[in-house]
Amino acid sequence: MTDPNAPPPREPDDRPEVVHHTTINNPPSGGGGGGSGWIGFLVGGLLVVLVIIAIVMFSNGGLDRATDTNVDLDVDLPAPSMPEAPEMPDLPELPPIEPPTAPDPDPAPAN
Repeated sequence: MTDPNAPPPREPDDRPEVVHHTTINNPPSGGGGGGSGWIGFLVGGLLVVLVIIAIVMFSNGGLDRATDTNVDLDVDLPAPSMPEAPEMPDLPELPPIEPPTAPDPDPAPAN
């Protein structure tokens, strides 16, 4: 019995004398870089922004600031318009409460 899925046997003279091969070359399209130019520009711009932020952060604001910090403040506060708050009354005494008791533990087992 033969396998029904097997191809039928071929005759030795079925094979062609010349076999033709086709080669297909697909060159890259257009720009050659696939858009890497604008990505490089974007990354470069972000690096410049990060460098500027780092300079501002590490130089305490980036601007020359005054080093004299002696400041004289003279503030006249208005008189209080409301009288002082009255004293609070004393809290009432708490009722006496007995502390909770724990039951005695069972005796240890004798092994």
